[in-house]
Amino acid sequence: MEKRIRILVAKPGLDGHDRGAKVVAQALRDGGMEVIYTGLHQTVDQIINAAIQEDVDVIGLSIMSGAHLPICDKLMRRMREKKMEDVAVVVGGVIPKRDIPPLQKMGIRGIFPGGTPFDESIRWIKEQVNPR
Repeated sequence: MEKRIRILVAKPGLDGHDRGAKVVAQALRDGGMEVIYTGLHQTVDQIINAAIQEDVDVIGLSIMSGAHLPICDKLMRRMREKKMEDVAVVVGGVIPKRDIPPLQKMGIRGIFPGGTPFDESIRWIKEQVNPR
């Protein structure tokens, strides 16, 4: 039996809007994934610690505040320090097109700007992420 993809959905920083993250989490569950939702106002270290504890395949960040570049940069640096290169990171939310190349350069594997259909995100994650 194939192991289901485990994804941690997190709301980093001071962003206080989590309705979208909850809807995405439900869509991912409906798509057959195991979802761990950490709630609002998570620090990068809290996200990483939860990802390690839950042994996830993917960290999904929901960022509506516009702070995606510094948050993702810090997260990716901490993940490299902890040798977590096998955990894919995806980000969704308010992501301007001009910020996609810098996010990719940091190592963010999936970028889903607002309005991305759920089935497109789910299909991408299933195709790109090989569960451990």
